[in-house]
Parts: sequence; C-alpha cells; structure tokens
Amino acid sequence: MLRKPISALRGTLTAIALLCCISSTGAGVLTLPQAYALALERDATLRAARAATAAANEQLPQAQGQWLPNVSLSASRSYNSLLRDPTNSLSTGAEQYFSYNQTLNLRQPLLRKPLSDNLTQAQFKVDDAQAGLVREVQNLSVRLVGAYLDHLLSLDQLALVEVQQKLIHSQLDAAQKSFAAGSGIRTDVDEAQARLDLNKAQHLEARLQVAMTLRQLEAIVNEPVERLAPMNAQFMLAQPFEERSLNGWIELSEAESPEIKSLQARLEVARLEIAKAQGAHLPTIDAVAQVMRSGSENVLALSSNYTNRVVGLQLNLPLYSGGMINSSVRQAVASFEQAQELLEATRRDLGVRVNREYRGIVEGQLRIRAQEQALVSAEQLVISSQRSFKAGNRTLIDVLNAEQQKQVVVRDLMQARYVYFLAKVKLMALCGLDVTALLSQLSPANP
Repeated sequence: MLRKPISALRGTLTAIALLCCISSTGAGVLTLPQAYALALERDATLRAARAATAAANEQLPQAQGQWLPNVSLSASRSYNSLLRDPTNSLSTGAEQYFSYNQTLNLRQPLLRKPLSDNLTQAQFKVDDAQAGLVREVQNLSVRLVGAYLDHLLSLDQLALVEVQQKLIHSQLDAAQKSFAAGSGIRTDVDEAQARLDLNKAQHLEARLQVAMTLRQLEAIVNEPVERLAPMNAQFMLAQPFEERSLNGWIELSEAESPEIKSLQARLEVARLEIAKAQGAHLPTIDAVAQVMRSGSENVLALSSNYTNRVVGLQLNLPLYSGGMINSSVRQAVASFEQAQELLEATRRDLGVRVNREYRGIVEGQLRIRAQEQALVSAEQLVISSQRSFKAGNRTLIDVLNAEQQKQVVVRDLMQARYVYFLAKVKLMALCGLDVTALLSQLSPANP
C-alpha cells in the first residue's frame, strides 16, 4: 500500500531546491539537480498525474459516505381551487385554499454487501493512483536524465565536428601548398575539399541536434535554458551501486516496481467488481425514519393539520432483473481475467527491461574501461606523431589524423559514460528505488 508519495515529493522538492542553491555553477548554467527540481514542479505530465491522484483520492471518502446516514428534506406549498360535485357532497360551491407538506427523511444502510465491497475497492483505487504517481516521478527522472545527456552528447558531437573542421582546413591548406610547390598531387586537394564540404553538412546537422535536444529539455523544465553544466565523470562511475545478481534485480523489481503495484491494485479492483456484481442478488436492509407535517391535504377536512412520525426497517430483495445481474457478473469475470493477464504480461516485460538495463550497466563498465584505455593510446599516438613529424618520419596529415582519432575516442568515451549512467537511472526506476537520492548527489565538474 502506498500512502505518502505526495508528501515525499514535497520533501524532495525542498531538498533539491537547497541543493540547487549549493551546486549552481554560475548565471545561465543549469545543473542536473536544478533541472530535476524544475521538472518536479513544472512538468505537465507529472502535474497531470498529481491532479489524477488527487481526484482518485476522493473516491475513498465518497465510498465511506455511502455508509453514513442519508438525510433529506422536502417541502411544498400549493394553492388549491376546489369545486365540489353536488351529487357526492353535502354542500356545493367553490373553495380556494393553501395546502402544504414538509417531510424529513433519514435512511441508514445496515446491510448492503455491494457497499462494503465498494469501500474496499475505493481503497485499492487510491493505491492504484498513488502507485501511478510514483511511476510518473520515476519516468520523469528517466526522461529528464535522458534529455540532459542527449544534449551533452550533441554538444560533444558538435565539438568533434568543429575539431574535424579545423583539421580538415589544415589538411586542405597543406595539400594546396604541396600542390603549388609541385610536391603534391591534385587528388589530395580534391579529397581534402570533399571532406571539408561533407564536414560542413555534418556541422549543420550537429547544430540542429544541439538545438533540438535543448528544446526537448526546455519542454520538460518549462523554462528557457542557456547552457548545461557538464556531468562529473568521476561521480558517474564512482557512486556505490548495490551489488545484486540479475535474478535479484528482477525479484526486487517485481516486489517494488510502482508499475507492478499499480496493476496489482487494479487486479484487486477487478476482483471486487465481481463480488459487487454478485452482491446485487443479495437483500439489503436500511433503517428509515421520517417526520411529515401536512396541512389541508385532505379535501374532506380542509383546515386539518397532521404530524406523522415513522421509524422502521426496510428490506429490499431483488427477485428478477431480466438477466442483467448475471451479465454483469460475466462481464466482471472477463475484466478480472484481463487484469490478470495484463499483470502477467507486464511482469514478463519488466524482467526483459531489467535484464537490458542490468546488461547495460555491467557491459557499460567494461566499455568505459576499454574507451579509457583507447583514449590513453590515442593521446600517446598524438604525442608520437608530433615527435615523428618533427623528426621528419611523419607528415602533417598523420598528425592531424591522430588528433582527429583522439577526438573521436573522447566523444565515444563520454557517450559510454552517459549510456552507463542512464542505464543505472533506468534500472533504479524499474525497481522502485529512490532516483532522487542519486541525482541530488550530482555536482558539476569537468568530465
């Protein structure tokens, strides 16, 4: 049963807001904790989930209210014009007079099986809504981190393209000089020019991707964003992560996933719907009380006033409804089976998703180590190429190619880190763990 997601969210907002004040890197720079705090407050999807939860919470007092006394008051006052029939009355003539009626009714349910089921069902509906709200918070963390990392990766790609552009310019300049001096060939010039033209197209595409990813992030935080703080590479790798086997993560997700909890609550709602439908066959007993005051409602005693008090029990026993109750039971049974199969399908799919993110973490660590080693080798290649160029054993093109290879490795290393961190966030969200605690520890730093 979930009871405290809304209060927990308020605490989260307060904690994150304090972190934002501490971790800000300067005017116009948005950190991931700041973006998360803004998203928790402004994301339209999450705000809709909060409203839906608030609406669902009202089902419980409504169900409880059906067990409380129902009191109603009715009153009427009428003008009457009476014309007596001389054949049936001792007197003849027309009379005009006022009549009135005032009735106070009280009804208290005593035995109503469907109302009992409806009360329990309302509690499960509230649990469903609360779990749905937690699920939306987890989904928001995944969407926000994904959008944040997508923008950083697009910036890395743009930086790579710009570095390549500088290298190609240098390559083209060297080829043109060599060709002018008679030591080069036209093919080298044409090849460099073709690479430069292609690079210009890639540069436009990279700039468009930067703008699109930034716009995607702005749509989540609902605020213009000038620049994002880079991720702390050491943090992404050094944060402790609970060691579990794959089966352990799957078991945890089945036990704690808000998605599973929501569907389990819906399954209970469907089960109780069967009981409610079957309960329509059962008798109901209500306690009733009535006080009625009337005046001049009897044409034989126009000036009479009456006060009538009634207290008693009312029994209602359904006998035949044209088969509607049996049909409702069959419908409820079919809906229950649908909820069962949907829960089972989601549980199986959840296992697949947990497996994918778990593999992304395990293999991501290996990929990062490999890329880090590749970066060390690429940096050494740049140093060796520069020394060989000074010694006359390598050309300027060799040096430029080594620099370009290094930039590619830097981009791939950052991408590996982003994918690893996003997989960690996704796995925690799938297993119902607190992603907020992870994001709140982020600090901006050079990657």
